[in-house]
Amino acid sequence: MSNTEVLPLLESDVAPCCPPLTERPLTAEEAVRTAAMFKALGDPVRVRLFSLVASHEGGEACVCDISDVGVSQPTVSHHLKKLKDAGLLTSERRGTWVYYRVEPSVLTAMGQMLRQTT
Repeated sequence: MSNTEVLPLLESDVAPCCPPLTERPLTAEEAVRTAAMFKALGDPVRVRLFSLVASHEGGEACVCDISDVGVSQPTVSHHLKKLKDAGLLTSERRGTWVYYRVEPSVLTAMGQMLRQTT
């Protein structure tokens, strides 16, 4: 007899940000959320960290695997926090390490927002 338990999938708390920019004007709330995402990605180090996490094998990256981006470890932590606060990354602590993941819904929402609707 197996001790394996099937756990239900958790709903992602990341909601799609906004409709495609060419579909209709954004509401004030949608504009604030969109600006926060782009502001978080407005720094080359953050774009690189976001890319490192998104492209990492298995879809998640330990902070120990992505810290070599040309800035100090405290600066890496600061940038990861900004990406997380903007809803672009999620994290999970495992022992002494923190693992980061880009939720697929975030990439989908960003892609849909920037696509042409015509």
